[in-house]
Amino acid sequence: MVRLPLTPEDHERGQKLGELLRRARGERSMTSVAAAVGMSPETLRKIESGRVPTPAFFTVAALCSELGVSLDDLTDRCAPAASRRSA
Repeated sequence: MVRLPLTPEDHERGQKLGELLRRARGERSMTSVAAAVGMSPETLRKIESGRVPTPAFFTVAALCSELGVSLDDLTDRCAPAASRRSA
């Protein structure tokens, strides 16, 4: 299967996702959060920095659960600005 190139909206959403997860992590260390969800700190670093703009659903779900973030809220807040204006 060929993966389609990411759009600018995908990158914007990934940046916003990373920013929101980083903020939710607060003072907790990247290492402790990554260990709690079974991923490497480097993977979490890439998600938080937006270098992985489309992480797997279950990865995001695990992070949300660990950080006490609602998936619905995260979805709403990660929508590209253009989508939020038209909603």
